[in-house]
Amino acid sequence: MVDDARLRRMSVRVREVAAQAVEHHVKDPRLGMVTITDARLTPDFREATVFWTVWGDDTVRADSAAALEASKGMIRTAIGRATGLKHTPSVTFVLDAVPENAKHIEDVLERARAADERVHELAERAVPAGDPNPYREAE
Repeated sequence: MVDDARLRRMSVRVREVAAQAVEHHVKDPRLGMVTITDARLTPDFREATVFWTVWGDDTVRADSAAALEASKGMIRTAIGRATGLKHTPSVTFVLDAVPENAKHIEDVLERARAADERVHELAERAVPAGDPNPYREAE
């Protein structure tokens, strides 16, 4: 049985160490403005998935992914030294899609707001169909 609190603490520690290693030790010129956003460990602490994002277009993303892949060994060594785990986890870098998903959601919400405004404008100028008083009155 794995201790969930320890797993979370180690995941946070892996994220911090990977971010420090990328910031201070990776000297690859292909590396853009990379931000380490999250890290997740498997319950047996053997594999670490490090999520990252970068400021820029697809070319910058591809170059940064290549730079991270090339410096994976150095980052793994830093993680092993800092965590003190019996087995240093293997590291996999995954581009974090959260910023793109958030942008897509914001665009969809903006279109929904614009459609709502159009509906409200039409409702303000709307005239009821039929008689103004649809109820029968006793004569």
